[in-house]
Amino acid sequence: MASRESARTPATLALRAPKPGISPANRSLERGIELLRAFRPGSTLLGNAELAERTGLSRATVSRLTQTLVGAGMLQADPRTRAFRLAPGVLSLAHAMRSGSLVLAVAAPLMRALAESRRINVGLAAPDRDEMVYLESIRYNRRPTLRAVVSGQRVPMDLTSLGRAYLASAPEARRAALLAHFRRMRGPQWRALGPEVRAAMESVSREGWCAASWQPEVVAVATPLVVDGSHYVLNASISTADGFAQAVRELAPGVLALKASIERELSLAREP
Repeated sequence: MASRESARTPATLALRAPKPGISPANRSLERGIELLRAFRPGSTLLGNAELAERTGLSRATVSRLTQTLVGAGMLQADPRTRAFRLAPGVLSLAHAMRSGSLVLAVAAPLMRALAESRRINVGLAAPDRDEMVYLESIRYNRRPTLRAVVSGQRVPMDLTSLGRAYLASAPEARRAALLAHFRRMRGPQWRALGPEVRAAMESVSREGWCAASWQPEVVAVATPLVVDGSHYVLNASISTADGFAQAVRELAPGVLALKASIERELSLAREP
């Protein structure tokens, strides 16, 4: 029987990218990163027992790793609860990523211009395992009661236009691993969901975009953006009662034009 320390979440099992020609991963580093990944919105404080449950690692291993991460400035210990929270050093890493991204520097002003001129929501996301992570989100909800979406927020890959657009552009082996993972994860739901995902990927191949409405009365259109081998996805969304087809007709041209503008500006930025 496999030990708890070999256990992995479904996403980790199915989706770890192969690294041919690279030496085996540093297991301690890998496990420490898994602990940091366990912290999500709503999980401000996590104790060793909760971290062990979320990561599949033994409590003894978690205890050693949390102390190391505290010493490295990635976690803070809470003496009252004997639990841990993410430390400010984690935020500095995120800031370094954002400030060092040429794609974000080029895309953000163009996204804002589109959002302001059309009064729509515009986002830029990237894949992370079986989810999409917003790198930038400019919100102009026509119904202000709807939830805000901020940088760093995650959404499901298989349910959203963002994720389906990524699947359409992902390398074949990666896409196959993800689809197999979703088929296992969703179980009987995949019988209905699978054809939706395949239709969305076909739409990207045919039209350059796909659309989805995974939240009531919110329609989103997305298109993949591949830059130097790195995969991103642009989307635009609106809250509307006018119907799915009408919203798609309104959003799709703007998303494609935004993508073209970003690609053009990136090309100019690389010129000597």
